[in-house]
Amino acid sequence: MTDTARPGIETSGGKARPFGAFEWLLAMRYLRARRREGFISVIAGFSFAGIMLGVATLIIVMSVMNGFRTELLSKILGLNGHMFVRGVGTHVMNYDEMAANIAELPGVVSVMPLVEGQVMVSSPRNAGGAIVRGMRERDLKSMTSISGSIVAGSLDGFDRGGVVVGSRLAQSLGLVVGDNVTLLSPRGAITPFGTAPRVGAYPIVAIFELGMSEYDASFVFMPLDEARMYFRTFEGVSALEVRIGDPDRVNAVAPAVRTAAGDCCDVQTWQQTNQSFFSALQVERNVMFLILTLILIVAALNIVSGLIMLVKDKGRDIAVLRTMGATKGAVMRAFFISGASIGVVGTMAGFLLGLVFCLNIETLRQWLSKLSGTELFSPEVYFLSHMPAEIDVSEVTAVVLMALALSFAATLYPAWRAASLDPVEALRYE
Repeated sequence: MTDTARPGIETSGGKARPFGAFEWLLAMRYLRARRREGFISVIAGFSFAGIMLGVATLIIVMSVMNGFRTELLSKILGLNGHMFVRGVGTHVMNYDEMAANIAELPGVVSVMPLVEGQVMVSSPRNAGGAIVRGMRERDLKSMTSISGSIVAGSLDGFDRGGVVVGSRLAQSLGLVVGDNVTLLSPRGAITPFGTAPRVGAYPIVAIFELGMSEYDASFVFMPLDEARMYFRTFEGVSALEVRIGDPDRVNAVAPAVRTAAGDCCDVQTWQQTNQSFFSALQVERNVMFLILTLILIVAALNIVSGLIMLVKDKGRDIAVLRTMGATKGAVMRAFFISGASIGVVGTMAGFLLGLVFCLNIETLRQWLSKLSGTELFSPEVYFLSHMPAEIDVSEVTAVVLMALALSFAATLYPAWRAASLDPVEALRYE
């Protein structure tokens, strides 16, 4: 041995620089397995594929769950508002004065009186149930979820008569703009022969398509005065719909609204109405995250098994390197680089695959539906007409960091085993 230090090997002339060229060269050399080491290469390939698919699946599932929640929340709140002020055992009287008092509260954006009731809708072609909501024209136009989703007709002149129906309801009844739809309510006038149902025929002036199948198939909007006459609320309304600037602060604004409404009314927030639904979504999201994390753990265990086999196979080479002056740290870092490289490359590949999939998820869904001949995202089951995906930067960062941490942790024990190898024992029978 000469006095000149070999690149990356500690001799009497100096020490190797940590994570230097020699350690990277050795690590890359071990990753490119020869023919007799093909099984180790196969394990490394499975580890790479496992980490890539695990990261991509986590990003895709979390993004779809986020998009699903955001879309549902926007559709529900876009149609139903953030709070409802309802009368206790009766209709809301003096609603204009009460609405003016509530509108002056901090955080309140708008207050809309409405009349609501369930009816049977029919046409010569079909019949079914629906929810009728009576509103003023200006209030209906201020609801961008409806006014911005008109696919036929117009809301102009809505107060003069006519109804606005959802696209799926119009399709099931076989009606278009200008046709009459018949509304039948079981709560009619009391006669000597019993209660006579109320029946009325109204022209369709507009058709909306909100994108949420449940609403598109069941909602009918009617002018407020016409709805008061039809449902016989007389001088009152069914409720006041209150919208605020920040829906997440609804519990902070609700006490002031309750005080302004008085003891004769009850206030119900959107969180109270949909609490069980959104809680179930959150539980499902957390469970899916835990289940899919197991894919990353399995891939990390594949890195452990592959490196342990590599250390066992390279025992003689490690012993020779140690006798030539390579330190324990250099050997440990070389095997750490070998395992970590699989994790880093797999994580980055999974990150890119997940982003590409999320950005084109609706196109991919339509393509797969045509290819398989089945509807992969039925609006009747999932409420929405398209598959949403919302990429959360913090969640994606957490997934990437978790995958990298698992990959780095998986290399520590095999790298320590390689560094602890005794050169004398390894070369005893060579």
